[in-house]
Amino acid sequence: MEPIQYKTEVFEGPLDLLLFLISKHKVSINDVVITDLIDQYIEYIRALQLENMDIASEFLEMAARLVYIKTVSLLPVYDEGEKLQEELRGELSEYADCQLMAGKLSKIAKGFDYIETPPEKIEADMTYTRTHAPEELLKHYISAIGKSMRKLPPPVEAFTKIVASKIVSVGSRVSIILSQLRIGEKRNIEQFFEGSTSRSEMVATFLAILSLVKSKQIYIDGEKTTATVELIQEGETQ
Repeated sequence: MEPIQYKTEVFEGPLDLLLFLISKHKVSINDVVITDLIDQYIEYIRALQLENMDIASEFLEMAARLVYIKTVSLLPVYDEGEKLQEELRGELSEYADCQLMAGKLSKIAKGFDYIETPPEKIEADMTYTRTHAPEELLKHYISAIGKSMRKLPPPVEAFTKIVASKIVSVGSRVSIILSQLRIGEKRNIEQFFEGSTSRSEMVATFLAILSLVKSKQIYIDGEKTTATVELIQEGETQ
């Protein structure tokens, strides 16, 4: 392989270098085998390192990309390698089109004469000259006040219902239910909900009854509102 004599200043980036290597092979971008360019590309990077030249990170990134493409292309199932090569060919084709268009625009621009003048300082008039109806000003004033109010914390009154609500524990209702029962006496289940002043108290009562049934301290006979509750003596089974 012939020694590399070019310098990094010639190439604007790794795609520019790859296009140069493709032109040396005298094939089109769509027909080139990307893996055939890897050794020459790596040789170029090593030549720069031997000359102690700074290598742009994009050149090193492309080198890593090419090595990966070559690695996956050597696998028995190389669909990914071919897909990556096709993707890189597409990037090279787009870059070549951009170079071609840039060259044409450069030729066109050279045909125009222009005079460069320093920028002029413009004095900006910051005076507000628009007029508004009083109703419009009031509307926007109220809107602005509303936005500022939304940033304030909610008033204490908003938490009154939450703080004032009585929390009834299940344990307290268990004690009350047991105190209302006598051995051998049956009581209607609705009697335990009488006098409940809040939803919290009713829920706690219901959970307390379930807890006592589970622990086999009470026995419920019947259904719905006609059900009766009976205290179970120690050692007795129902």
